[in-house]
Amino acid sequence: MESPRNLRYTNTHEWVKGTKELKVGITEFAQEQLGELTFVELPAVGDSFAAQEEVGVVESVKAA
Repeated sequence: MESPRNLRYTNTHEWVKGTKELKVGITEFAQEQLGELTFVELPAVGDSFAAQEEVGVVESVKAA
């Protein structure tokens, strides 16, 4: 599995792209481990966050 170089990764399989306006996601490995998602909570566009702050919730059938 190749990792794009323009993304920054966490130890818990999330990624961030950008410097001021960010896009976030989860790795292919995390997607495979989670399986079917049952709930996703995301912030509103334009919200601001501090470093290390939790900004969303993802729940799945496998993780429940």
